[in-house]
Amino acid sequence: MPDHIVVIGAGIQGAGVAQAAAAAGFKVTILEKCSVGGATSSNSSKLIHGGLRYLESAQFALVRECLLERQLLLQLAPELIALQRFHIPIFDHSKRRPWQIRLGLAAYSALSGFNHAGQYGEVPRAQWARFDGLKHDQLRSLHYYYDAQTNDQLLTQAVVQSAQSLGAELLLGADVSTVDIHKDGCRIGFMHNGREQFLEAAAVVNCSGPWVNGLLAKATPRQTPLNIELVQGSHLLLKNTGIKHYYYMEAPGDHRAIFALPYLNELLVGTTEVPYKGDPSNAQTLAVEETYLIDSLRHYFPELPAQLQIQQRLCGLRVLPQALSKSPFGRHRETLYQLDQRTRPRLISVAGGKLTSYRLSALKVLEQLRPTLNNPKAIASTGKLLLIPNN
Repeated sequence: MPDHIVVIGAGIQGAGVAQAAAAAGFKVTILEKCSVGGATSSNSSKLIHGGLRYLESAQFALVRECLLERQLLLQLAPELIALQRFHIPIFDHSKRRPWQIRLGLAAYSALSGFNHAGQYGEVPRAQWARFDGLKHDQLRSLHYYYDAQTNDQLLTQAVVQSAQSLGAELLLGADVSTVDIHKDGCRIGFMHNGREQFLEAAAVVNCSGPWVNGLLAKATPRQTPLNIELVQGSHLLLKNTGIKHYYYMEAPGDHRAIFALPYLNELLVGTTEVPYKGDPSNAQTLAVEETYLIDSLRHYFPELPAQLQIQQRLCGLRVLPQALSKSPFGRHRETLYQLDQRTRPRLISVAGGKLTSYRLSALKVLEQLRPTLNNPKAIASTGKLLLIPNN
């Protein structure tokens, strides 16, 4: 038990913590109620990116950190992550002017270290006709830059597989009922294979995503819930649109960032931001979100077919800190951590964060648990472990 860490939740954050802990030499058990990467981690924009839009809220450290991770993950997971050229059209009605986009892209390139992935520029007017029927009326400029795309669920599964190759145990269908914290560790009760089971661990890492506060409510002694809100983000997977390039655009109504991205031979369009209340298991794409995304796409691509076929509706819940500002560009996206109130903490809750920075978040978890844990001999470094998809 002294070297045993239990991770609750097998989304990307839980997967990352399990991999980091196993690489550090700990015994690791992952408890997951449903499937690996089956919730938010399979309903994202599927991007490994620095967060270009976060520059507007001066989150420079976050962007720099994520751009460095993007570069590393491109090397660690070449079968899962690919660099793509994105395009930003600026119109007369756009909130941001061409000079602002140039400045933002220059900063993005500088924060990436001016490497190949940091290239940016403008598409000459003579080439605009190549871009999928993008409307030219009032188009002022068309900018390009680079970011990376992934299959978010396959990436999460690959990280879990990496953890398992280092000795981690994965229990699917494990529904946690109690977390009893005592001075020597934690006792975790859960239902698995139709019967109640218990584990003893030196520490528990709560990576249950939108259910993070629900899990905290099951802990003894009583834990303070995180000061968070759930924000629903929906994407649509559309068939046969003819759009072959990658676009980062402003929604014409509220100027939010939306993406139109080729994905699995179809087109992924998203995302929305809708406050969510209730059971996270019941989240689903709303009709108003569907209309918002399709109308935004048609605004920029008026030659689209009259009937667009929706192949799939993807709905994920972001865990964000409570914010006074409701602006989508003003919200901070750093990972949230909360320890139980002890000199030697036994329970740490991890919420929010970005797909791109999961590995760094995991290392921060281990650092915060250092006063509690013994220091076994490390067997690997997550910065060197290749991530291989399970074909």
